Amino acid sequence: MAWNEPGGGKNNSNDPWGGGGRNDNGDRRPNNNGNGGPPDLDEALKDLQNKLGGLFGKKNGGGNNNGNGQQGGDGGDHKRNAFALPALVVVVLSGVWFASGFYLVDQSERGVVLRFGEYTETVGPGLHWNAPFVDEVREVNVTKVRSLTQTASMLTQDENIVKVKMSVQYVVSNPRDYVLNVRAPEMSLENATDSALRYVAGQTEMNDILTSGRELLASNVTTRLQSYLDAYGVGLQLKAVNVESTSAPDQVQDAFDDVIRAREDRERSINEARGYANSVLPQARGEAYRMEREADIYSRNATAQAQGEANRFLSLNEAYVKAPDITRERLYLDTMSDIFSHTNKALVNVSGGNAMMYLPLDKLGQNAGGSNASGSINGSDNASALKSIANDVVNSSSSRNSTLREGR
Repeated sequence: MAWNEPGGGKNNSNDPWGGGGRNDNGDRRPNNNGNGGPPDLDEALKDLQNKLGGLFGKKNGGGNNNGNGQQGGDGGDHKRNAFALPALVVVVLSGVWFASGFYLVDQSERGVVLRFGEYTETVGPGLHWNAPFVDEVREVNVTKVRSLTQTASMLTQDENIVKVKMSVQYVVSNPRDYVLNVRAPEMSLENATDSALRYVAGQTEMNDILTSGRELLASNVTTRLQSYLDAYGVGLQLKAVNVESTSAPDQVQDAFDDVIRAREDRERSINEARGYANSVLPQARGEAYRMEREADIYSRNATAQAQGEANRFLSLNEAYVKAPDITRERLYLDTMSDIFSHTNKALVNVSGGNAMMYLPLDKLGQNAGGSNASGSINGSDNASALKSIANDVVNSSSSRNSTLREGR
């Protein structure tokens, strides 16, 4: 029952604060502190030590004292268990060893597992377990883009020295080859880059390297360098090779700068000339096409007109063969009518004197309405003069026609 239940009193053996209780023989155990208080902490630790000593087979030297001052307990030695402590140590160490075998591989990494130095497998991202001290895991980042910069002076195909600065960007494509095949992959890459760059530069002229051949130089170096890396088996894949700068040796750099500026001026002049030609040539082609079209139209019109004249001449020839006199008279009248219809001059053969030219005859007709152009002839005089001249012209034409007919 509980130590503080009613009726216990001073004889209650369960009271932790009074008298220390009773021993196995029913006798009351004395309280070691002698003041009726709680038990001493040192004795509680000693009891715990004795219990642990008994667990591992040690002799129990801390038994209870009886009323006569003799040591209580069973008075004998516990049988020693020689395998208890080593077994406990083995269990603890095994737990620590097993727990230390867990590891986590990041998403951007791959783990190369080596068992006693020999390749076993390549593990992907996630939680894995390998036996510690037996397996070694080397984690390699396969997504990080690494960079290498190389600067070197080399001899070109035309036996000139040029300085080239090149940057190489690469990633790890094969973790196993990267870890096992080569001891220093970055150093191997640096040596291979230098070798590939010197080989390509040795087959290229200096002007091409300094000016327009940089892209071709980078492309050729990329192809050759990747072939070197594949042959070495370093597990690296090139992403980009960039030629950052190319320059001549410092002693002749000024002269090469002048050459480059002159070449740039030449290219600028060529580009300006091409731009001018591109703006002028379309206009000239348009003008030429227009002239060709006009010439073609004129040719067709002239050909058609000539064909019409030829057909008209043949028709007249046939009419002339049939009626020569009538045809000749008709041709004469048509010709004179055509001539007089395109001129404002008139020759009047007056009866009493020489031929007279009266210019312009059409103006004389305009003044007949009453307008005084010269200020010396009025409207009535103009009308009478015009009528007289018209009669003279008619008479002159009639007499001339009769004379022509007699002359034939």
